[in-house]
Amino acid sequence: MNPKKSITSFAPASLLAAALCLGLATAAPTSAAAPTKAAAKAAKRYTIEQFMATVSIGGASFSADEKRILFSSNVTGIFNVYSIAVTGGEPVALTKSTTDSNYAVGFFPEDDRVLLTRDQAGNEQNHLYVRELDGSEKDLTPGDKLKAAFAGWSGDNSAFYVTSNERDPRFFDLYRYDAKTYARTLVYKNETGMSPGAISRDGRWLALGKTNTTADSDVYLFDTQNQALKHITSHQGVASYSAATFDPASKRLLLTTNDGSEFTRLVAYDLASGQMSDVEKADWDIAYTDYSRDGRFRVTGVNADASIKITIREGEKLLPLPKLPEGELRGVNFSRSGTKMAFYVNGDRSPSNLFVHDFATKKTTQLSRSMSKEIDPSELVEAKIVRFKSFDGMVIPSVYYEPKGASPGNKVPAVLLVHGGPGGQTMRGYNALAQYLANHGYAVLGINNRGSSGYGKSFFTADDGKHGREPLWDCIEAKTFLASTGVIDHERIGIMGGSYGGYMTLAAMAFRPEAFKVGVDIFGVSNWLRTLESIPPYWESFRKALYQEVGDPVKDKDFLIATSPLFHAKEIRKPLMVIQGANDPRVIKPESDEIVEAVKKNNVPVEYVVFPDEGHGFAKKKNQIEANRKIKEFLDKYLLPTSGK
Repeated sequence: MNPKKSITSFAPASLLAAALCLGLATAAPTSAAAPTKAAAKAAKRYTIEQFMATVSIGGASFSADEKRILFSSNVTGIFNVYSIAVTGGEPVALTKSTTDSNYAVGFFPEDDRVLLTRDQAGNEQNHLYVRELDGSEKDLTPGDKLKAAFAGWSGDNSAFYVTSNERDPRFFDLYRYDAKTYARTLVYKNETGMSPGAISRDGRWLALGKTNTTADSDVYLFDTQNQALKHITSHQGVASYSAATFDPASKRLLLTTNDGSEFTRLVAYDLASGQMSDVEKADWDIAYTDYSRDGRFRVTGVNADASIKITIREGEKLLPLPKLPEGELRGVNFSRSGTKMAFYVNGDRSPSNLFVHDFATKKTTQLSRSMSKEIDPSELVEAKIVRFKSFDGMVIPSVYYEPKGASPGNKVPAVLLVHGGPGGQTMRGYNALAQYLANHGYAVLGINNRGSSGYGKSFFTADDGKHGREPLWDCIEAKTFLASTGVIDHERIGIMGGSYGGYMTLAAMAFRPEAFKVGVDIFGVSNWLRTLESIPPYWESFRKALYQEVGDPVKDKDFLIATSPLFHAKEIRKPLMVIQGANDPRVIKPESDEIVEAVKKNNVPVEYVVFPDEGHGFAKKKNQIEANRKIKEFLDKYLLPTSGK
């Protein structure tokens, strides 16, 4: 389970980070792209091993001499840190872990030292490490039961910032580390649950976020010179404010806000005058904006109907993007001189690949080929954005994968995939689990039920206090939508999800037991009372907001019992699969243990898979392979016509 946030996309590091939802539609579908009904040739089938031979990569940081790029890759089966020449060639491994995943943070700005991060077997207690020039490694945030994260470089490159909850496990303090000696000083002592955010390049200003509810938040400005704290986002009604970045001159703070509007726009706060002014807006949510290190460029990402649309400005001038393969541009990062740009391209049928663009030569070089050599992308499925009306007329957007060969004469089974959250979003882009299932003849509908981000403030808040009810009913309506395509057998539809999507799966099985033929719960909440009482201590800053949205375990005990599947497990009558990481700090293992034990008493089939070396999401390929194989075998057993079930 994730705290509700503005945008959540499928993470390439975890094929099981996505989930499924169900629905019962009463009206004919209205879709941006209608599902194909014509007969087509079935796709060539690929094994899970062939799918998992695809490499997941992420991160992009230029070396000081701008000749290499640092990134993370799971090519060996576990994430490690690599560098590669900007002209291409073979990557060089800088870490060689076989146990815990290592993720690249970045090169030091003036030499080849490297910052990286890792936790222990998925426990989310990340530390920050430096890889020295001689290859040795130093933990910059030593200690037990703490969580630390890199927070940016100073404008003059002499220091970097780190957040850590070592002093108080509930709150994150901000420290400044000397880039040469690693000596640190406390910049901000967090005693009120603020969230440290953007830091001005001159080091004077720190933006702090304050969560009021999942849809209402404020930004405060902390002056490190005189320790003064100023509230800069006073507003009436429900509105979200979030710090994006300071401008390169440390004169303005850019923020995103939906104050007075449905969608998030970009505004600027003038540090000298205190005046707020509009900078940029779109017909969708502006997800982020940031400047290049030399200050020449500003990159903005807009969450446009489940896709991130990138714009790059030099001053006020929009720059043309380099010609790219099919897909969307992600993870833009500039070299310090501003002459080169690294980025990823990700498409429905292509996982993220790393590119570098040289502004001087206008040459774009592809540095990685992530797709398994044994898979022909043309055999995979291009996703479609579809919409249907739910029980009360609310339009529900979703991402639809229709398998090749599906037709009215060859109806296929389907799986409703419910995302995490509350408040996540099913995005377009490469989703290995959805593609694997579609390749084997399953239609997949990634639903954005009410409460999902990316579709405006009203839609985002429409699930508050209604979990287990209206959002679930959207999922029930989705089942009718799937049947309306004419190519799906309405008797063979299952539901699947991870985290909050796992809860939705269990809720569907318990509260609408007739709706779905099977359910696959991936580390989902079964008992809200326990989950809300056992959230990690570092979620303290938004504990009250989570209580307001889902329910207070003391004040709303009866409601939480009524909406927790564990207390209604006797109603679950359809086959259930449960998958859990033993080290999950968000949805702890007893959540899955107890629902499995309770459902077994109903004398219905239950399959339980536990990974002892994983947490909230599975980072190791061997575990991803096993989980995905078992999911497909479970679905085959109960959803294929030969099952007779």
